[in-house]
Amino acid sequence: MDFENCFPVWKKLTDAQKKRIKDNLYQRHVAKGTILHHGSMDCTGLLLIQKGLLRAYILSDQGREITLYRLFDLDLCLLSASCIIRSIQFDIIVEAQKDTDLWIIPSEAYQEIMAQSAPVANFTNEVIAARFSEVMWLMEQILWKSFDSRLAQFLLEESSLEETDTLKLTHEAIGNHLGNPREVVTRMLRYFQNENMVRLSRGIVEITDKEKLLSLIHAAERR
Repeated sequence: MDFENCFPVWKKLTDAQKKRIKDNLYQRHVAKGTILHHGSMDCTGLLLIQKGLLRAYILSDQGREITLYRLFDLDLCLLSASCIIRSIQFDIIVEAQKDTDLWIIPSEAYQEIMAQSAPVANFTNEVIAARFSEVMWLMEQILWKSFDSRLAQFLLEESSLEETDTLKLTHEAIGNHLGNPREVVTRMLRYFQNENMVRLSRGIVEITDKEKLLSLIHAAERR
């Protein structure tokens, strides 16, 4: 898999711009749990995922995490190059959720290309707008959607992503994704277990009735 075939606006660059990127582009393999970017003062560069999974999240003053969005194969992360977007001050943390292979364009090189190329500038704005739409959707979920339906949706998404109904997830990890304390997650999971929707064991959540979980989501949508 070549970078040229994966970068959406590659064909719209001049030969000089392509050379500038090629001369500065590098590949990196990161293990699960690696922090790739930490806060607005960190300016890693543009990340393009070749294969793997990244999680972008914020951290409260109390140390509580909440996942903003996740990035999959061929997704781009631009907030890791936040220094090139002066109007955005976003203390975002980017962590590898799985072993991940990625390409990195250093911020200085990408900023230079963006200043020269209208297609790259437009593409950059589109990516940023899409990410902030995801964040606004998340805020709506937190503010207006009940926790039982949010948890049900998260479990079903994880099941689809991992292609299994047996999820290796601690209650703390679920809380970090959803922005809720571990104790709240534990209480709701125990309720799910009492309703025969899941089966719990140490570090494992096994989905036993997807239809019931879906019914919680649909009920929340009708409210």
